[in-house]
Amino acid sequence: FARSRERARETQSTRTAIAMLLEEGFASSAAAAHSSSLSSLGPGGFRFGLGSANNNSGSHMSEYFMRLLQFDQMDFQYTYSQMVSLCRFAPGELYKSTQIRRKIKNQWAREDPAFVVILMGMIFVASLAYCVTFGVHSIFHLLRVTLGSVIVDFLGTGCIMATATSFVANRYLRVQRVMTTDQEVEWLYAFDIHCNGFFPLFVLLYPVQFFLTPLLLQPDFVATVLANTLYAFAFIYYHYVTVLGYSVLPFLRDQNRFFYPVGVILVVYFFSCLLNFNASKIVLYWYLG
Repeated sequence: FARSRERARETQSTRTAIAMLLEEGFASSAAAAHSSSLSSLGPGGFRFGLGSANNNSGSHMSEYFMRLLQFDQMDFQYTYSQMVSLCRFAPGELYKSTQIRRKIKNQWAREDPAFVVILMGMIFVASLAYCVTFGVHSIFHLLRVTLGSVIVDFLGTGCIMATATSFVANRYLRVQRVMTTDQEVEWLYAFDIHCNGFFPLFVLLYPVQFFLTPLLLQPDFVATVLANTLYAFAFIYYHYVTVLGYSVLPFLRDQNRFFYPVGVILVVYFFSCLLNFNASKIVLYWYLG
């Protein structure tokens, strides 16, 4: 009975993902078709070829950024369900919808920027809560913490990680097959993977750390171990979600190489505990001290 319920739940989640992806696709298909038809016409009515991967990727990027301020076209309910899957340590359910999106829309990356918009809002509010709690009175300091957390920690790091991981994947992990269409990792999909990994990291290092601060900031060794374990687990889970995100791409191999930085994390964790370097104290002092 337990297996039957689990299979029924997986089937229902798959059907829900398909329905939401279809609904999202119908909502944007007319606008996308119209914009693509206009962009493919040059002076004198000549039509330029849009069959290349670079042109498709560019059109996806432009459409994505155009929808950043169109809140009425964002599917927040579906986005919340994705975030719940990440919090339940079930990112595999999230990437099932990625595979379905590829089959329906011939695209790996999200078209809906709701995930990014919601996460940015959460980071801003959480950073503001830290500033109020720890008595940040300077407007400049408050803006540095709140906007820096959104622009630098999330978006800036995301751009760097998406560029680096997509370059490594396309340069070293791509499988060259004969008689098949040449595929590459979309930069926007690499940024999606970063967002998926950053959300559980945000939950652990912002709200969870916030409520555990009285315990984590104690001067004893136990507090150091707990704080460092929290940070190590957050970053390890980030890389785990990254590996899963690239593992669904059938034209890549050896995706587990994205898990190699975990070894560095474990080494840093061991020596930080050994030397009694409390990660929570260091980070909070850097931002709020």
